[in-house]
Amino acid sequence: MKVVSQATREAVVAAIGDTRSVVTIGAYDGVHLGHRAVIAQVRARAAALGARSVVVTFDRHPASVVRPESAPKLLTDAQQKLELLASTGVDATLVVPFTAEQAGEAPIDFVQRVLVDALAVRGVIVGEDFHFGYKRGGNVQLLRDMAGTRDFEVLPLGLVARADGVDEPVSSTAIRRALAGGDVQRAADMLGRHHELRGVVGPGDQRGRTIGFPTANVEVDASLCLPADGVYAARVTIEGAVGSTYDAAVNLGRRPTFHEHAEHSLLEAHLLDFAGDLYGQRLRVVFHAFLRGERKFSGIDELKSQLQVDIAHARTALG
Repeated sequence: MKVVSQATREAVVAAIGDTRSVVTIGAYDGVHLGHRAVIAQVRARAAALGARSVVVTFDRHPASVVRPESAPKLLTDAQQKLELLASTGVDATLVVPFTAEQAGEAPIDFVQRVLVDALAVRGVIVGEDFHFGYKRGGNVQLLRDMAGTRDFEVLPLGLVARADGVDEPVSSTAIRRALAGGDVQRAADMLGRHHELRGVVGPGDQRGRTIGFPTANVEVDASLCLPADGVYAARVTIEGAVGSTYDAAVNLGRRPTFHEHAEHSLLEAHLLDFAGDLYGQRLRVVFHAFLRGERKFSGIDELKSQLQVDIAHARTALG
């Protein structure tokens, strides 16, 4: 997959050639099963028309600019989103910088500048409830109104139903809600993969090492969506290391046994059957199962006994 960072015809031609495009547009946070269904249709239509398949997305979630006080936590960071988009087989992704100026652009101007002029659009495939542009003034009808005079087609799609029978479509919002309840399996069912967080191992209080359960304190960007506080079975990959994936018991929370009023939750991963120094290493933590909620223990001995149980449960959950 080619990544294009400038919405100009010159940049697009340099990346994917002088051909027309079938396009979809959106934040694509999580690249979940609903997103993948749209992209599959984009690829199929592009193949039928002899065009290129392109995802148009943004360098940040539009809500972080338009309404930062209520912007959602992200299911993927920028790098993971591009990796997931590449895994769909799409030909190219155009990443549009979402600035205050971009937020104020009229929908008709966005279509002309990005879709028509830069991408030589042949087809647009979006969800039937799609909105875009200044004050979300753009929609499927506006695209249809423009399509006739600019020689492209518009194919709206219905939303993808959830596999668990809940009368709600797959969406980033529904996935965030599942994670907020600690239901990482339900989130995985909608994502089509297990939820993943990435971060660098930083210094902690080293208490786990002193009680025989060393943990890696993974520093996760504050913009990312954390599951609910609790203990999870996870798989942890050490980036850049050969044979580097380990089963793990992960504690996500405020460690009430030792801290009365912690300001925020920490992600601490105990890698099973691992010995070594992880400081400064970048880890990928993939959540497979919720084991229990976080709670306060009476002391070190009770905590150690519970950690042994957690590790045994994590081994069972991870098979």
